[in-house]
Amino acid sequence: MSDYSQSRIESRIMEAVNTLIVSGEIKNPKLSRFASISDISVSKDNSYATLYVSCLMDNELERSVKALQSAAAFIQGRLASALKTKNTPKLTFLPDTTQREASRINELLESIKK
Repeated sequence: MSDYSQSRIESRIMEAVNTLIVSGEIKNPKLSRFASISDISVSKDNSYATLYVSCLMDNELERSVKALQSAAAFIQGRLASALKTKNTPKLTFLPDTTQREASRINELLESIKK
């Protein structure tokens, strides 16, 4: 699959899952409305997708990841109708801690300056 097709599928999946989160279609009280998909990685054969979840409320990140993982089958079903591809990837949700780690590195750099 070409890189263009791969990135197009990744963006369509990201958009669809973020829409499900914002619209409240995923009925799980543990899922924060401030959660969103920040990055995605789809395997070359479209059989697996890893979605990275970020959340404005840092304390709700782990709960939101667990809520999305428990709703993975529901989300995959919705993706099947939205993507209209031969295969719908099996979804895995992981926390995106990039912002937290970047802040920690900045703090370390600031402490070195002093």
